[in-house]
Amino acid sequence: MGRFDGKTAIVTGGARGQGRSHALRLASEGANVAILDIAGQIDSVAYPMSSTDDLASTERELKELGAEVLAIQCDVRDQEAVKAAVAATEERFGAIDIVLANAGIMASYGRNKHDIAAWHDSVSTMLSGVYYLLHAVTPGMIERGRGGAICITGSTSSYIGVAYKEEMLNPGQMGYGAAKTGVLSLMRNFAMVLGKHGVRVNTVIPAGVSTKMIDNEFFTADLAGDAPGGWMANVMERGPVEPEEITNAVTWLCSDEARFVTGQTLAVDMGTLLL
Repeated sequence: MGRFDGKTAIVTGGARGQGRSHALRLASEGANVAILDIAGQIDSVAYPMSSTDDLASTERELKELGAEVLAIQCDVRDQEAVKAAVAATEERFGAIDIVLANAGIMASYGRNKHDIAAWHDSVSTMLSGVYYLLHAVTPGMIERGRGGAICITGSTSSYIGVAYKEEMLNPGQMGYGAAKTGVLSLMRNFAMVLGKHGVRVNTVIPAGVSTKMIDNEFFTADLAGDAPGGWMANVMERGPVEPEEITNAVTWLCSDEARFVTGQTLAVDMGTLLL
């Protein structure tokens, strides 16, 4: 028996990185999974984003685990697309029990980071996109009356400033920090309203995670070289963790083991927030 037998999860940014890791774990523990991903490039983002091949590959991996899977190419910046994806998931599986608002970008480096579009893309993806998803799933979760769990991907930037030099006050970096701070308000407000319906809402707070978002030449050139104390300094004195380490926290937050945990943030940050 898996912890999520008979449940359905919807995961944004599910084609690769943390989203892929989360989806695979949930599937391995019995969940049916809908993965949403832009599977395309945003101009303000310097590194190569996920592709349709990534989406198809993760879909195959999930099916190999025995899960029922729905893979949808969806840009979370588009509210109507998010609503349609949620409706398709509910039609396919009958319910949504677990919601992982994970889609994210980093437009903090590269040649377009100073364009105001980098701000709008960051906020639209990581704040508006989260709201669109929560707004779309909430009515069905309330109506069905079977409870559920929502987990939003935040960041240590939800709590602390990281701009150690003037150049980092660029639209991309500031948009990232503003969005990751804003989702804490969404989490707390949705948790307050949904608690009486048995739906828990929490936020996971990763520090550095080894994904394409930071594992690329642009990040290394623009951000990683001259940060005081080293980029993403933490009290455990180690570098980025693998996505599976964040998945461990997300899985717990969405399980019955955390059935009385709501409105909280869980930092998997190696002590970054202590500095």
